[in-house]
Amino acid sequence: MSAASNDSRKRSKKRYASGNHHGKRWKGSRELEVGMQGILITCNMNERKCTAEAFNLLNEYADELFGPEKLQDNNGSSSEEEEADEDVEVALKKEVALLKASGAKQERRFQALDSGANNVIFIKTQKLESDKLVHHILSDLHTTKKKKSRVILRMLPVMGTCKAFQEDMVKYLTTFLEPWFKTPNCGTYQIAFKARNSSHNKRDEIIKSIAGLVGKLNPKNKVDLTNPELTIIVEVIKAVCCISVVKDYALYRKYNVQEVVKEDTPKPDVTPAPTDASTAGEKDAHDAEETTKEETKKGGGDNDNSVPEEDKAAKGDGK
Repeated sequence: MSAASNDSRKRSKKRYASGNHHGKRWKGSRELEVGMQGILITCNMNERKCTAEAFNLLNEYADELFGPEKLQDNNGSSSEEEEADEDVEVALKKEVALLKASGAKQERRFQALDSGANNVIFIKTQKLESDKLVHHILSDLHTTKKKKSRVILRMLPVMGTCKAFQEDMVKYLTTFLEPWFKTPNCGTYQIAFKARNSSHNKRDEIIKSIAGLVGKLNPKNKVDLTNPELTIIVEVIKAVCCISVVKDYALYRKYNVQEVVKEDTPKPDVTPAPTDASTAGEKDAHDAEETTKEETKKGGGDNDNSVPEEDKAAKGDGK
């Protein structure tokens, strides 16, 4: 076989391989499905780095709240993998190899899955409260003002999932919302709705139906779009609806980890100190007012220059 034909075959094989690699979108072991709980994380164009940052952040605070994760390796001993500094793809391969070698069917407390939308990753959680964890993270970041991520934007807990059709949402939420809004429980609330890769749901109709449901649970529940006690988060991705009820949504900047570490902007004074220009203007106005009073006194209050034309005409008729 000639050298030219060998080079041609190598180039074709290289193009084929590189084409497949470029076209293949990175995915976790599975996709987001109905029945899962976890955390939706949005980022800006870099899903791989976002996933690595998410693992670091979630494990750091989960260790504080729930203690370190313990798994049994193939020798039966307890081990804690340190994936913080590893490339996410290498870490996932290592995880799969460990589970295959041990024959264990147990799942990690955090698993990266394909969300079904660009710039959004879904971290499936096991045996922990995602809302409590995310709130703890944002509370600490808000207090310390310490920036711990570069590409993560928002972290939204997913406490429940259902099919992304209006009738399914209402049916699911009827029971889901009871702990917060059913009599005797009540509170002020708002609804944060967003749909990705889904066109069969209309935002206004969904919000209206959820608000009606909350009102039926307890008429004392009131909408507050400025500073609500609770926020109902509804995130639709393709055919899956992710739902949660969170606190301090406004305080923690819509659960944005980049914004929550910024210093609060001080409010301007209600009565700003007068400038030289405004002081001079007020003085001129005062002097003009005093001058007008003096002229009025001298003229006896009946100066023709200050009497309207219709009054003059009325006086003329009366003579």
